[in-house]
Amino acid sequence: MKKPLSHTILLWLTFYGLLLLTLSTAFGQALTRGTVNGQVGTAAGKPLEFSTLMLLKAKDSTLVKGAISDAEGKYAFENVGAGRYLVAAQQIGYKKTYTAPFAIDETQPALELPRLTMTDETKNLTEVKVVAQKPFIEQQVDRTVVNVENSIVSSGNTALEVLEKAPGVTIDRQNDQIQLKGKSGVIVYIDGKQTYLSQQEVSNLLKNTPSDNIASIEIITNPGSKYDAAGNSGIINIKMKKNKNFGTNGNFIIGGGYGWVNNLSGVRDDLPKFNTSLNLNHREGKVNLFGNYSYTNRQSSQTNEINRRIPFNNSVTYFDQYSFRPNQFVGHSYKAGMDYFINQKSTIGVLVNGFSNDWRSNGQNNTLISDENHQLTSKPFTRTDARNFLSNVTGNINYKYDFDGKGREWTVDADYVHYGGQNNNNLSTIYYNGSNQPIRPNQDVRNSMPSIINILAFKTDYVHPLKNGSKLEAGLKSSIVNADNNTIYDTLQQENRQWLPDASRSNQFKYDENINAAYINYAGKIGKLKVQAGLRVEHTHSVGTSVTLNQTVDRNYLNLFPTLFLSRQLDTNNVMNLSFSRRIDRPDYQNLNPFVFYLDPYTYSKGNPFLRPQYTNSVELTHVYKNLFTTTLGFSRTTDFINRETPRQIAAENITYVTPENQGHLDNLSLNVSFPVVVTKWWRMQNNVNAYYQTYQTFYSGTPYEVKLVAYNLYTSNNITFSKTLSGEVSAWYNSASQYGFYRSQPMGAFSLGLQKKVMDGKGSVKLNVSDPFWLNYFRGRAAVQDIDFRVLSRWESRRIMLTFTYRFGNQNVKGARQRNSATSAEQSRVGGNN
Repeated sequence: MKKPLSHTILLWLTFYGLLLLTLSTAFGQALTRGTVNGQVGTAAGKPLEFSTLMLLKAKDSTLVKGAISDAEGKYAFENVGAGRYLVAAQQIGYKKTYTAPFAIDETQPALELPRLTMTDETKNLTEVKVVAQKPFIEQQVDRTVVNVENSIVSSGNTALEVLEKAPGVTIDRQNDQIQLKGKSGVIVYIDGKQTYLSQQEVSNLLKNTPSDNIASIEIITNPGSKYDAAGNSGIINIKMKKNKNFGTNGNFIIGGGYGWVNNLSGVRDDLPKFNTSLNLNHREGKVNLFGNYSYTNRQSSQTNEINRRIPFNNSVTYFDQYSFRPNQFVGHSYKAGMDYFINQKSTIGVLVNGFSNDWRSNGQNNTLISDENHQLTSKPFTRTDARNFLSNVTGNINYKYDFDGKGREWTVDADYVHYGGQNNNNLSTIYYNGSNQPIRPNQDVRNSMPSIINILAFKTDYVHPLKNGSKLEAGLKSSIVNADNNTIYDTLQQENRQWLPDASRSNQFKYDENINAAYINYAGKIGKLKVQAGLRVEHTHSVGTSVTLNQTVDRNYLNLFPTLFLSRQLDTNNVMNLSFSRRIDRPDYQNLNPFVFYLDPYTYSKGNPFLRPQYTNSVELTHVYKNLFTTTLGFSRTTDFINRETPRQIAAENITYVTPENQGHLDNLSLNVSFPVVVTKWWRMQNNVNAYYQTYQTFYSGTPYEVKLVAYNLYTSNNITFSKTLSGEVSAWYNSASQYGFYRSQPMGAFSLGLQKKVMDGKGSVKLNVSDPFWLNYFRGRAAVQDIDFRVLSRWESRRIMLTFTYRFGNQNVKGARQRNSATSAEQSRVGGNN
């Protein structure tokens, strides 16, 4: 295959960014007429970082320039013309402070001002009313933050539905895949801890996590060396709600509603939903106790229409499949923890959290099989009865030591994670001819899939401040994973109605993995250029064993993962950032399992024990204007691309199946623009546009295969304030046609409406949310390569109405639990699922 221009693009982006940063520095120095330097701090001598400094004309206090203090409280104004000035300093919680007037002239072009001391601003809390509210989509320099708890239309939804609205995120509902800027391989964290679940299990978990328990979602496309190298398209960190007050406090949430969907007969099904949660926090003296519990009971359903064309021996067979699967989910989740502040330097914490999820489904699948003349030849009818249970318990103990209160610290985390699963599925198929007459004996199959996964991990991190606000970070991590999955099939003998083991389909698979990692990271400044450079080393040893097939795959490899971040403040309003990272995406544990999972007699999926990791090199150039408008241009190349749903066919038996395979490479060139619009003082908008150009090159059954595609995502959120206690929100999203491996999906989109009323003197709120009222959100896709040709239409009950009540009680001025990134932040996203 002809080599694409990917390397040229990568080098050009890197060169362009470095050149722009270098030239901006050079021009900044050439234009300097005078400089004003200083430092701002507290009365206790502590430097104040991120203070706002304003250079004012002494004559009329007209603003000339603005600046932000660094980690040492230092600030500087450059290119200052001759004249008399004064400097004003502002910081939340401190009184606005001014310097004495001073002059800049030819005799004094460079001036070092005396240290500016700011004093605390004391106010009666009962007189302070916070009226500012974060936008639903908040674009920060290194990440995008979705402020879920501030959104009205997100209330009563699931975490997956909220994630679907996030900039650059697309959800492949057919294959349960989460993609970021057109790339799969997203690693999902919950409160800084990786979930250790496969892509499919993560999707199922988020489908059943109430959005009312979520505070925010962070999207990090280029994580630094401190993070695990897993996740070729980045990290999504879901931060659950926490109380932040002293004393005893908490909140109670209760919500319910209905969704609607039409079954195969066209009859509307009403699907009730209910969720409730309780959060408690108590902080007194040296002890902080916190915990929460949530309960969810949701009914949902999904309909699928699959049309297949199977050529074989100069003939064609047509399959038209219609399935309807109603589901019921009952879930319990909990968290309990304690932080103990031993003294001013030492803090120890313990945390236990987990969940118990029970998912049941009774579905039916009608298949119409026709010949090349579209004459109906047979009609298999399959009933499915499934019950999947998954539980998790995670324990964490952590310790933090602060050496001097100036940023030098040491932290230690130890984790134990246990997953236990039990999936049971029964399939019963009746075969009819075109006249609805039975033509062969019924086929009854059942399978049981118990699974156990244990993870033990340890990590330690050290931060050492250097001069001029620089710092050096280093850390170690080790994790051990043991997984045991068993697939047991039985077939019903129709003659004597006895179940007999089916050894040809059963399989036991064991997987052991040990990853040892070390990293070092430097952050500092070179002139006006902020630099962060790091290197992470990871050694992986894995052994996958199919006990039934007597097959073992042993892998042992060492990888280096460099990261580089450059940032330059061009002026008061403009910032340029350039970043590079290399990442790895290891196969999910269950994707390595060669077991076969049947949907019906003609459709199944199976794992691949020979899967290799995929690697991604990414570079991004970001421009931020006034901390509001953000534009990001990025390029990435993924090699040994893992196509998790590679379609294959056994034409002689009319069987189609999917399996994960390493297939070629994927290039992704993306452009993301995020900008707010203030229409009036009562109407605010947040908008995001993400476009990308993908080139996918591989071989399929020995034949070159290439796809080039331009796709885009749009999102807008409108917040409307009717009064001090009543507000509304309208949001909408749209995804253009896109490609994932061999699958082409058609455009998707939806909009939502919401109202919020504050009650009980602001301690309570009622939210009414209507999602996708016109049922616009559904999936259409097609795979067409060589002898593979099938189309999919999938619908689910995205149309719903939800009512949620929230009540906050207790002292609302308490500091909450520390945010912890545990030692098991990378492994949990790879725990496999059988759903």
